[in-house]
Amino acid sequence: MARETLHFVENGRGEPVLLLHGFPLDGRMWDMQAKELSRAARVIVPDLAGFGRSRSMTAASLDEMADDVASLLDSLGARQATIIGLSMGGYVSMAFARRHLGRVARLGLCDTRALPDSAEGKKVRDTNIALVDAEGPSAVLERMLPALLSPGASPEVREFVRAMGRSQVPSGMKAALAAMRDRPDARPWLATFDVPAMVVVGSEDKLSPPSEAQEMVALLPRAELALVPGAGHLANLEAPAAFTAHLARLLAMLR
Repeated sequence: MARETLHFVENGRGEPVLLLHGFPLDGRMWDMQAKELSRAARVIVPDLAGFGRSRSMTAASLDEMADDVASLLDSLGARQATIIGLSMGGYVSMAFARRHLGRVARLGLCDTRALPDSAEGKKVRDTNIALVDAEGPSAVLERMLPALLSPGASPEVREFVRAMGRSQVPSGMKAALAAMRDRPDARPWLATFDVPAMVVVGSEDKLSPPSEAQEMVALLPRAELALVPGAGHLANLEAPAAFTAHLARLLAMLR
């Protein structure tokens, strides 16, 4: 039986650009970036397996999520695309580049990290899986919220994140937590990603801090670092104009 195709939203015309969302959100987190970038590009925003309107699907690994993205591009007749992912979406982007590098025109790694989970990090994932079972998605969202946003995030952004996180389903959240827990160290592969790349990070990101972003830039052959002042882990929501300007600069990089 063929695997389902991810639900997606598409706007604009031109070169394909794929935006991959973070955990525990869905493609709606990219609404502001998609609106701006679609003025000059074909912007494709999927809900990854288990999230949003792809909630009937689950994925056993980040590699499977990456292959879902490849299948989506196939269904849209897109041989190559600029792949941009934030947080969990960044993990999927790196898995995609490792498995389908010839299909990557440019690579945007945003508020994400190449390191695998530490032993303590794996315990936190397991705790969150148990919390989903015991109390549901809202409990995990509330536990994570202080790490997702900076202290200066607006009440509107906080409520937007809360509402989206609470709308997810337990099966998708648990599968994604396990996939992130078990992900490999991506650092050995970064040097093989010989495409124009940008690593974007909020200056107040505590989950994937600027120091780790700098290390990723040092390993990538053709990468630039872009800092978003004052923003936390969900930098695209806290500072949308500055964040989108960095993505527009990525799209202007020559292949």
